[in-house]
Amino acid sequence: MKLCTAAEMVALDHGAIKTLGIPGTVLMENAGRACCRHFNNRFNALFPGLVLIVCGKGNNGGDGYVMARILAEQGWRVHTLVLAEQEDIKGDARVMLDIVLAMNLDVTFTRDELVVQSLFDQFRPAIVVDAIFGTGLSSCVRGLQEKVIALINDHGAPVLAVDIPSGIDGSNGQVCGCAVRAETTVTFAHAKIGHGSQPGAEYSGQLEVVDIGIPFTQQAKFASQTSLVDLDVASLLMPVRPKSGHKGTFGHALIVAGAPGKSGAAALAGHSASRSGCGLVTVATPASIHDIIEVKLTEAMSVALPATADGSISAQAVAMLEELVVGRSAIAVGPGIGQHEDLGSVLQWLLGHVTVPMVIDADGLNVLSKQIGMLKEATSDAIILTPHPGEMARLSGSSVAEIESNRYEIARDFAVKHNVILLLKGMRTIIAAPDGRIYINSSGCDALASGGSGDVLTGLIAGLVAQGIAAFEAAALGAWLHGRAGQLVAENSSSAGVIATDLITALPTARHELECQRQKRAVSG
Repeated sequence: MKLCTAAEMVALDHGAIKTLGIPGTVLMENAGRACCRHFNNRFNALFPGLVLIVCGKGNNGGDGYVMARILAEQGWRVHTLVLAEQEDIKGDARVMLDIVLAMNLDVTFTRDELVVQSLFDQFRPAIVVDAIFGTGLSSCVRGLQEKVIALINDHGAPVLAVDIPSGIDGSNGQVCGCAVRAETTVTFAHAKIGHGSQPGAEYSGQLEVVDIGIPFTQQAKFASQTSLVDLDVASLLMPVRPKSGHKGTFGHALIVAGAPGKSGAAALAGHSASRSGCGLVTVATPASIHDIIEVKLTEAMSVALPATADGSISAQAVAMLEELVVGRSAIAVGPGIGQHEDLGSVLQWLLGHVTVPMVIDADGLNVLSKQIGMLKEATSDAIILTPHPGEMARLSGSSVAEIESNRYEIARDFAVKHNVILLLKGMRTIIAAPDGRIYINSSGCDALASGGSGDVLTGLIAGLVAQGIAAFEAAALGAWLHGRAGQLVAENSSSAGVIATDLITALPTARHELECQRQKRAVSG
């Protein structure tokens, strides 16, 4: 699913109205009607309950006036609350308001917080429609609107948001001071980045994208660089697996991982790479834990690297790595390797000599954060970094709070600046490419909140890249499979108590869902 910015949506609307000559009132009527269809499907069991439609003074409020008229005609008890004076309403929205007034429907105009409070207390609406702000909001919500949003959230009635929950920035999903928490959101023509990324995705609830009559010829000019990775998109990212393939067909991944006390990280990454569909996997660990890894691994091969006095991978390992990287189609480095000073030399050598795609995670990211300039010397076809917010803070020199306050733009800017593919973990994981493209992952749940989950993702992405999938697409596909594996395990038990090994076991089932989706799409044409 393509996601657009608020500015891109404005351009689409402008093109339809100014270039093609479609009246804005026609688009507004279509938008309101589409919202009503979804409203009735969603809330039919509450008919003919009282619907409170809260409108701002702009076009989002205009969509609300259309809904007020149609829902009233259908028999719903409707009261429209306008957070402005009547003379403040202009343009297309005023046209729709005048129709509501001509029909003698119940409307209250106010800028008074006490009047709003009394309306909620008096009517106790069964459903609230949020038509206060549209997707163009980027400034902090204050004053009356802030108080009203708090009332809506505290009231407890289900909320339908028109276009986007008021208070969410449509271009990045951030909360502008406060925001409406909607049960369902109806948006027009295209979903917005604010719907797909956090925390906007959480505030939006169930998202419905509806057609409002913008012709395809106009929409064809829309070239968003951001996509939401859902079941359908993930199935398109996954290549067809040739039936005549053998283990040599599906690549060879090298995993450089592990240190004393962290052999599990190396084993998890190796097992996950094997479950990815990769043909061959080799796990290179320090000699200090090699015997342990030999016991833990069954399908993957293992190699002992020279170790330091404390058991970490030594700088002397470079000579062996020089041979090990030959013939490998992807490399992952970092899970459980620790932070010994020798690791800086090892990572620097890998970055300066490896030409195949390389995934860097966990301790590898912490080592990299101390010498971020190493990325400038990278010879790899693609560098994939997979930080959680804490690691991202160290890489970027920002705080975790700063990272979480603007995940979308920070991930995009870092990827472009350092010429890497950046996978910023978290709910609605963001995958950013050096050319500005963005994938936002839709799968996952709190089942992933367990030690070793990130090691599974590292091995999975390395295994997918090793099979010949382009690095950016492999990172996005890996994020979806990883998240979906967590959901599958949680669906059959509980999200609490899920361990990383459970995720690995569920990966083939998650992949099977994508194969079924692809077949379904082929049958339907």
